[in-house]
Amino acid sequence: MSKPSPEVYEQGKGMDAHNKAMREIRSRKDETYDPREPTRVWIDEDNTPDGVYQSLTIILNTGGCRWARAGGCTMCGYVAESVEGGSVAHEDLMAQIDVCLEHEADNADDPSGLIKIYTSGSFLDEREVPAETRRAIAETFSDRDRIVVESLPDFVDRGKIEDFTDQGLETDIAVGLETATDRVRRDCVNKYFEFSEFERAAADAREAGAGIKAYLLMKPPFLSEPDALEDMKRSVRKCAAVEGCHTVSMNPTNVQRHTMVEDLYHEGGYRPPWLWSVAEVLESTADEDVIVVSDPVGHGSDRGAHNCGECDDRVQKAIKDFDLRQDPSVFEQVSCACERTWELVLERETGYNQPLVR
Repeated sequence: MSKPSPEVYEQGKGMDAHNKAMREIRSRKDETYDPREPTRVWIDEDNTPDGVYQSLTIILNTGGCRWARAGGCTMCGYVAESVEGGSVAHEDLMAQIDVCLEHEADNADDPSGLIKIYTSGSFLDEREVPAETRRAIAETFSDRDRIVVESLPDFVDRGKIEDFTDQGLETDIAVGLETATDRVRRDCVNKYFEFSEFERAAADAREAGAGIKAYLLMKPPFLSEPDALEDMKRSVRKCAAVEGCHTVSMNPTNVQRHTMVEDLYHEGGYRPPWLWSVAEVLESTADEDVIVVSDPVGHGSDRGAHNCGECDDRVQKAIKDFDLRQDPSVFEQVSCACERTWELVLERETGYNQPLVR
């Protein structure tokens, strides 16, 4: 099983250069965070194999992703929101859960049937979330219907998953796969594992009675818009063919602080994807035997997926509608003159002249 350490994964792959640059960028962080307060919590609706649920999404504030501390992914700034010191005590993590339950009680009429728990790294990494905490969280939410926890493939283990399935919870493991193309994952995202490890994690999850939700990254740095679009279509289809993978969540890259993407963005070397590209992926893969969803963070802003500014909210609304109904005809109801500009980008943009338009 792979172990995310730079000593193992940098050798012969060029990852040492990426990691060195990322460590320098991350060193600029000067914020501090309260270990008893979650990074974020909100209530929403999500599509699952069992239908649409009200969801409570929790981002726990942990000691951060261990791969990010080695350097990490080019687009991910979540480690910058982590508590210093590399670990958070069990009591503090459970205090964060209490804050989230209070938020739910204040903002929802009923308890959410779906619980989604993320960290800045891997929930199943016991350095981030101790086994004691994992089991306590499973017990806390044992009266809900479904739970999603995020993890890199390294930490997906049948025994850990059974802490949730033994409580009677329908359990999904969300894996930040980013792309089904190993070269893109390594060279553009700077993520160390290969697709075969995702397949292994999916098999282990199935054995524990859990499902897999794949997280893909739309337009990592160093890919042109047309290359990113085609990579996403291929990746969705390849994930759909993995047994046990019932949902693909496509995340358009947004420009987060303390990342390589942010440095490129400020130098004019990166533009987040067009919302038209997001819609195109969803529409063209709607016939796959998998739920495909997307929730563009920061849509309509320069730092998030955007079109011309006039149609962004309409396209985002269509994307949200598609997420819940999986009906590609929703995209026939939105149009804008800027769609022709996007088409021109797909025709002419290449890796050596991107971004063609700002």
